[in-house]
Amino acid sequence: MKIGNKMKKILNLFLTIIFLLCFENSVISKDFKTVIKELITPKEAQLPNAKGELKTRGISRGPGIKVISPDVNIAEVKAEIKTPFDLKIAFEPRGGIKIDPNSVKVTYLKFPYIDLTDRLKPGISENGIDFPKANVPSGEHSVKINVKDVDGRESSLVVTLVAIK
Repeated sequence: MKIGNKMKKILNLFLTIIFLLCFENSVISKDFKTVIKELITPKEAQLPNAKGELKTRGISRGPGIKVISPDVNIAEVKAEIKTPFDLKIAFEPRGGIKIDPNSVKVTYLKFPYIDLTDRLKPGISENGIDFPKANVPSGEHSVKINVKDVDGRESSLVVTLVAIK
């Protein structure tokens, strides 16, 4: 009888773990779309700006990178935002070559550089970055987005966010 009870407990535990693993993603994705997420911390914003040229190279054979949201001044690649804001970036494949979502790297251009990729990971796909309800401190924040296609051709774009509260 004791063996039977132990087996039932183990089976119940096993089924509970399976249940949680199966439904964990749906809970995370719901929270991901509705909860305000800190993209840049106040402590990071206080670091000195990265030195040197922030521009990216001109013509590239790599994927296109287009800022969908927030609304960006095309000439300066600069956006005035109120936080929280929805960050939406579209990746545009060139020559029918698929984009490698694992190659995406997003860097906050401070000294030292701050890798924001892990924070954005739930919103990164081969189509782009969809990161709703992003929060950043007031001020000017330059962020560099790098992406490659499956052939290794790379593109990058620096976007400057000017946050007002």
